[in-house]
Amino acid sequence: MDRVYLIVAILSEVVGTSALKASEAFSKPLPSVIVVLGYGVSFFLLSLALRSIPVAVAYAIWSGVGQALIAVVAWFAFHQRLNAGEMAGMGLIIAGVVVLSLFSQTAH
Repeated sequence: MDRVYLIVAILSEVVGTSALKASEAFSKPLPSVIVVLGYGVSFFLLSLALRSIPVAVAYAIWSGVGQALIAVVAWFAFHQRLNAGEMAGMGLIIAGVVVLSLFSQTAH
């Protein structure tokens, strides 16, 4: 169940971060509320995931997958393009998350 918490924590963080862009420095009320709720839910669920997943592994997965998903959201929602170096860097982050997920004794 803790892995489910981690997945939903990642998705909540992506929603919050996407709304952060839309909030225009917290000048728009609805996106600002979504930011606070998204991050609040994300951190709460991350704390639940930490009951059985080591903090280093959970945080690496949470931040790495979240970063990659934000790049996808930014690509489609905000029409932000990535150059080859940025894509290569994200590929390395995802590779690191895969290695952590596959080989961490405590992540399973």
